[in-house]
Amino acid sequence: MKRKSAYIFITAFITMMSVGTYAMNAFAEGEAAASASGNQQSAGNPILTLVLPLVLMFVLLYFMAIRPQKKRDQEAKNMQNSLQVGDEVITSGGIVGMVFRIGDDTIVIETGGERHKLRIKKWAVAENVSATERAKEAQSKTKSPLAAAGVTDDSDKKKSKKSKKSEDSENE
Repeated sequence: MKRKSAYIFITAFITMMSVGTYAMNAFAEGEAAASASGNQQSAGNPILTLVLPLVLMFVLLYFMAIRPQKKRDQEAKNMQNSLQVGDEVITSGGIVGMVFRIGDDTIVIETGGERHKLRIKKWAVAENVSATERAKEAQSKTKSPLAAAGVTDDSDKKKSKKSKKSEDSENE
C-alpha cells in the first residue's frame, strides 16, 4: 500500500512540474511573439494552455486514485452483504469469529473457546475467510488444464499398485 501511495505521489508531482513548465513556456512564447510583432494580440489562447494540463492531471488522478478506491469499496460492500451464517470473518479491529446471526446492518459473531458473542456492524468486517477459502478451492480445481481436460496423473496409481503388490508378497 505504501508503494502504491508513493507511486501516486511521484506521478502527481511529475505531472505538476511538467504542467508548470509547459505553462511558463507557453506564457513566455506568447509574450515574445507579442513584443516581436509590435501588437498586443497573443499568438494563442493562454486559457487553453493552462486548463488543458489541469484537466489531464485530474483525469490521471481519477484513473489512478479515485476509481480503484471505488472498486475496492464496492467489493467490500458486496462481501459484507454476502455474509452467511457459519462463515469465519475477521473484523477491521482484528477480531476473528464465526457468524452466528445476521441482521439488517449488524451481525453477531461467536469468538473464543467459551463462545462469546459479539454484535458488530457489517462495515467492520474486513475479510470473509470462508469465502476466500472457497474461492481458492474453486480456482485450484479449474486452474489445472489437465484436470479441466479430465487427464489424471497415472504415476500415483502405479506407485500404489506396486506398494500393494510388495505388501501382498510380504504377507505370503
